[in-house]
Amino acid sequence: MKKMNDENAVLVGRTLKVYRYVLKTGKPIGIREVQRALKLSSPTLSSYHLSKLERAGLLRQTNEGYVVDKVILHNFVRLRRSLIPRYLFYSLFFATATFIELFLFKPSVLTREYVFAIVISITATFLLSYETVRIWLENKI
Repeated sequence: MKKMNDENAVLVGRTLKVYRYVLKTGKPIGIREVQRALKLSSPTLSSYHLSKLERAGLLRQTNEGYVVDKVILHNFVRLRRSLIPRYLFYSLFFATATFIELFLFKPSVLTREYVFAIVISITATFLLSYETVRIWLENKI
């Protein structure tokens, strides 16, 4: 259990940005490549963050460079080279359900049940969209 806390403690600030960059590229990354891509001040700084991630067990050093050894995505889903908040899929589901309810299943006479279903769908869509934006801007894994 202590290992999980160490990983969460390491994944903050620039170290998190380095981890996300290595995770997104999906290929071995060198120290200078990290420095240039993230505009770090020196190769020593990028080496420090890469070593920190290696000690936490998140990266592994190979002959070609550093590669992700353990993927941690608490609030994200990885699709190819993109990290997408998982709540995006839920909000799209409820938005689609709301659209279908409003335009395909609209009864000739509005009932309490129909209005209740619409209110629930719209509320779920807005709340999940809010969570998606919040997580995207929070800059955490």
